Amino acid sequence: MKKLVALVLALVLCLSCALAMADRAPIALENIKIGFIFLHDENSTYDLNFLNAAKAACEKLGVAYVLKTNIDEGEACYEAAADLVDAGCNIVFADSFGHESYMIQAAKEFPDVEFLHATGTQAHTVGLANYHNAFASIYEGRFLAGVAAGLKLNEMIEAGQFTAEEAKMGYVGAYPYAEVKSGYTSFFLGARYVCPSVTMEVTFTNSWYDEALEKEGANNLIANGAKLISQHADSMGAPTACEDAGIPDVSYNGSTVAACPNTFIVSSRINWEPYFEYAINCVVNGEEIATDWTGTIQTSSVELSEINENAAAAGTLEKLEEVKAALEDGSLKVYDTATFTVNGETLTSYLADVDDMGDFQPETEVIADGYFHESEYRSAPYFDLDIDGISLLGA
Repeated sequence: MKKLVALVLALVLCLSCALAMADRAPIALENIKIGFIFLHDENSTYDLNFLNAAKAACEKLGVAYVLKTNIDEGEACYEAAADLVDAGCNIVFADSFGHESYMIQAAKEFPDVEFLHATGTQAHTVGLANYHNAFASIYEGRFLAGVAAGLKLNEMIEAGQFTAEEAKMGYVGAYPYAEVKSGYTSFFLGARYVCPSVTMEVTFTNSWYDEALEKEGANNLIANGAKLISQHADSMGAPTACEDAGIPDVSYNGSTVAACPNTFIVSSRINWEPYFEYAINCVVNGEEIATDWTGTIQTSSVELSEINENAAAAGTLEKLEEVKAALEDGSLKVYDTATFTVNGETLTSYLADVDDMGDFQPETEVIADGYFHESEYRSAPYFDLDIDGISLLGA
């Protein structure tokens, strides 16, 4: 009975959304104005990535835009959204997970404005025709970055710097959220794809941006024997620690080679420009914006920076091109269940909390055809498994 009620409610929501979208009229490009809400500013690698993409997309299409930076994950987000609507914006975007409830509040109040939110989880369940989530299959980019890391470990092993059994990486994460777990797990699996003996320790700062804590976390991992560091946190703390210690580093959201010329190897990032262009064009054409949009390597939404040949292992570029081709044609799956175990067991079934209702109850089977189907049932990651080979400091 509960499933039947849920199905009926879902159908009603879909019908309501369809009827609402049928009323959407095209808006001329010269009348488009898009407002952007950012958690931090250009000092955050995460927000800088969004800022650059926002400017590039708007300037390419010739649309007006307004930028609001350092908007925290509280009532300030709703106020910023309302201010942008008052300023004439017909599209409003926010870039941080904690902005979601306030963006939904604004979307309910301003039904004629399209609200876009990165990393959110509720668009497919909240039932608002003008509220949309977006993310990308960055786990594929992190896997590729992990391959580059594994190749570097192999090079150092072959040079006699340490043994294969000592090939341990460190990872500085912000929070133990699915987004972060998906990122560090795919990075680890990429490294293990070429360096089978690798292990990894993860530490969390419980902040998206805290340069001191991120640097301290990286230094603690190095002191614990990490031979290479990566991160899912937004400052230069970890890369700086690596440059100071002479430890190879794989960063996130953009190259850090200018500040870390001796240790930076490569960086993965989501290129948000294709999504911004897509959403703007939908509004111009009076077309529905996808409720959950997932960018891919094929849409140029998942990218690697240029490789720093001063730090990367020989042959890295060629190997990455080979692995990327396998990801693109589907012959390689990042979360192939034959490549990892949980508590010594190979998984054949797993329920994930895809329909985020605030109750943290898993309801969706996400393993089929021999792999975990990440970001296919909603755009935001929901891989939250703790796999063997990765240890969490403090856990």
